[in-house]
Amino acid sequence: MTNKRSIAWPAPAKLNLFLHINGRRNDGYHELQTLFQFIEQSDLLDFAINQTGELTLHSNISDVVANTDNLILRAAKSLQQKTATTLGAEIWLDKKLPMGGGIGGGSSDAATTLVALNHLWNTQLSLTQLTEIGLSLGADVPVFINGLSAFAEGVGEKLIAVDLPEPWYLVLTPDVHVSTAEVFNDPQLPRDTPKLSLADLMTSDWHNDCQQLVAKRHPQVAKALAWLIEYAPSRMTGTGACVFGTFATREQAEQVFAKKPADMSGFIAKGTNKSPLMLRLAQC
Repeated sequence: MTNKRSIAWPAPAKLNLFLHINGRRNDGYHELQTLFQFIEQSDLLDFAINQTGELTLHSNISDVVANTDNLILRAAKSLQQKTATTLGAEIWLDKKLPMGGGIGGGSSDAATTLVALNHLWNTQLSLTQLTEIGLSLGADVPVFINGLSAFAEGVGEKLIAVDLPEPWYLVLTPDVHVSTAEVFNDPQLPRDTPKLSLADLMTSDWHNDCQQLVAKRHPQVAKALAWLIEYAPSRMTGTGACVFGTFATREQAEQVFAKKPADMSGFIAKGTNKSPLMLRLAQC
């Protein structure tokens, strides 16, 4: 028996408004300080619950389904194991966000899977318990589970909700897949940005410590940044490859977007301090 399909659970993108790397820890992870904001652009997931315990995944992107270690199935299996539920799910992913783009696609998909299945399976884990599972899947997953724009420290797991302006962003999506692991393992990555208090960070100049390295290794990223920065304050998000410019109004972003070179792709999206996933859960 399969229940009705529960549709359109968003897995939103995020931007790192800054990303400062403060040092490398003995376990190989990096100490960092970063500021996350969501944007209104999302992958979409549908779920149909079954009684067999089986987990299956379908996607419009064949690479996702072919990867048996993908984060969506790992998230679902982790929730099964944590709660000992006998339920399973058929999952459909409509992939709209670029992979390897630094806007959180895979991590966000995993978070949405945890939040949605916790509700649909009625496993009743707390946000804190879901966040613990999320952290075992990836450092970015907790921010998507918590669903609020946040300042993050540690390896990204220590979160403080922050109320930010909600501007419009023009996001360019260079056609390169940047490996987060390769960026963090590169000896040339700066690892010595001093830690600052949140109050000091909010009034200082923001930068991304990964940007120079990634732009050097990937000319498409350097080209996108060089073009966009002519029109607005612009940076790379995460470990790339996506870059974003900040605009006060949608009209301003659209005027610049209309001028973009034919070989560049991207989208316009509004910043939001509350994740679209939280809004979807509230509708249940």
